[in-house]
Amino acid sequence: MTNIVEGIARRRDQQWWVETLSRRPLLYAWLVYAVFILLNNSIEANTVWLEHSRDPLNTLDWWEPWLWEISSAIGTLVLAPLLFLSFDRQPLRFSQPLQQCLWHLVVSTLFCFGHVALMVAQRELVYGWLGQSYDFGPLARELWYEYRKDVWGYLNLLVTYQLCAMVWRRLRGEASMLAVAETETAEFTSEAPAAIPAESTAKPLQHLLVKKLDKEFLLAVSTIEYLEACGNYVNLHSHGRIYPLRSTLSQLIEQLAQQGFSRVHRSYAVNHAFVAELSYEPSGDGDIRLSSGVTVPLSRRYKDEFRAGLLPGR
Repeated sequence: MTNIVEGIARRRDQQWWVETLSRRPLLYAWLVYAVFILLNNSIEANTVWLEHSRDPLNTLDWWEPWLWEISSAIGTLVLAPLLFLSFDRQPLRFSQPLQQCLWHLVVSTLFCFGHVALMVAQRELVYGWLGQSYDFGPLARELWYEYRKDVWGYLNLLVTYQLCAMVWRRLRGEASMLAVAETETAEFTSEAPAAIPAESTAKPLQHLLVKKLDKEFLLAVSTIEYLEACGNYVNLHSHGRIYPLRSTLSQLIEQLAQQGFSRVHRSYAVNHAFVAELSYEPSGDGDIRLSSGVTVPLSRRYKDEFRAGLLPGR
């Protein structure tokens, strides 16, 4: 009995931190990367200073290596959210290798130029404040030197981000369209419905298959409260949990419109069954409060279509 209770407690703890991270995944990814890059650059600064301090003719002040590395770290961290969005937009895959190479070549080049500009600006500001001048060196040579370092860091970050994203999706549960064959063969946990109706492709989509670690279960479409666009994925919000589905919001809405879903914002759609309250602003925009207490923005662009969808028979 004690083992069962402890198992339930561990499961609840896991669900708590998984759901917490799911709310702002890019923010937490940025924080983890910030800790890594600051520690790495601090070690580099200390190494540079120790190497120069061994030279009796050393004219380098102790703070200069720290300024170089910290300014580089700050420049990288300012641009990191844009890199994460780029990685989501163009994830690694086996198809279209030339297009992917060109995409990452352009993004890595822009990242290098932005990183160098931010880095040099900080250094010139500090050196000028101290009454000294900062010499970046010959532009072409130094840009090539920085690009070699930046492109290697870019590739490492790209691969690490994609691997972590893959593990993360399986950890919190990734949804996919359910084929008829999968309905007959998949094994379901206690979260699945007791009976699974036979469906054909002609009928409206009723269930989605969710893969979570080594388990698979069905997610009933009727239990999804709202949809949220997130890069190349749509987050399905159901009973406080979030399941990513690789699709666009427009494509998914076309399949779920018959089940009472309406798009209410460029990034959101709601299930009519969970709508509790509507409120409007003078601008014409508004908010939708769901029965779970969650508030979803309502854009005036979709307001009339949404209200029409709430009418009986729609």
